[in-house]
Amino acid sequence: MVNRTMVKLSVLDLAYIGEGFTPTDALTNALDLAQHAEGAGYTRFWLAEHHNLAGIASAATSVCICHVAGGTRTIRVGAGGIMLPNHSPMVIAEQFGTLATLFPDRIDLGLGRAPGTDQRTLQALRRVPESSEYFPQDVVELQALLGSPQENQLIHAIPGEGTHVPLWILGSSLYGAQLAGMLGLPYAFASHFAPQAMMEAVSIYRERFEPSAQLSEPHVMVGCNIIVSDTEEEAKKLFTTPQQQFTRMVRGTRGKLPPPVDDIESFWSPIEKKQVSSMLTCSFYGSTETIKGKLNTLIESTKADELMVVAAIWDHEARVRSFELLAQAMDQTAEGELNLPRKAMSA
Repeated sequence: MVNRTMVKLSVLDLAYIGEGFTPTDALTNALDLAQHAEGAGYTRFWLAEHHNLAGIASAATSVCICHVAGGTRTIRVGAGGIMLPNHSPMVIAEQFGTLATLFPDRIDLGLGRAPGTDQRTLQALRRVPESSEYFPQDVVELQALLGSPQENQLIHAIPGEGTHVPLWILGSSLYGAQLAGMLGLPYAFASHFAPQAMMEAVSIYRERFEPSAQLSEPHVMVGCNIIVSDTEEEAKKLFTTPQQQFTRMVRGTRGKLPPPVDDIESFWSPIEKKQVSSMLTCSFYGSTETIKGKLNTLIESTKADELMVVAAIWDHEARVRSFELLAQAMDQTAEGELNLPRKAMSA
């Protein structure tokens, strides 16, 4: 049985821009959510790199991280993640080295292999699709630039060198699992939008894990969509926002984050419902009591060391409330197992 008092709880925020709101609102809300998450005992608050999307304000991810870290005191802040093929390792080492210098022992760097955008935007970023082929080499180069300087080393990231910013490998396939295991890095699986290969990927990662200077044992983070409200009915309605969001993704008409609707069945077709429901397999909504049982099931099945939670809720106050209730549910789950409160842990 998994010791739930040891399972960490963290936030993945995309700085959603809701319909009727602006990027200013989104970034203000991101900081406010991070402050509430810090108070509720969450371990980390990550932001993600996406480009050319009307509903996401975290494109300049390192700048957003600085904004959030500067407005909080103890919670770890990081990228979930930086799409490394879009950048040179040197630039990322300097950016995150600067962040680590400003906010010591609080910065995480999650790395993804996908571009996080479409082909035209990739061209606008002055990158090519083939860049992803060099992902393993780029991770190793980045790791070296953030590590201790070596004799006769000619290229130095200043700031960055010697900061040893913790790296994470993010993935939604078996590729990232194998790489994370080989390099001895923590692994975060994107089951919040691509859950199909989750169990196999986690198994491969644990089997192939090699201890490293950063990590002595495998560490698995599982992404999931969780929406908690005071009533089942309200949680079900709030969940229609990510359902609409993913349906629009399937249609190729993303837009801003939509408000909830009373009847999701009138919004999507049967085929769209099947596609979206498959993408949202690792998603849960309900009251605190309902979520406690679903947390138990998810933790037991994955043996996750950490849950990274996404909550695409249009109303900011409802979103803050959802994360507060989720923390309470996790506390109660831990208390029920060992009769002890869960304590937030920093990695």
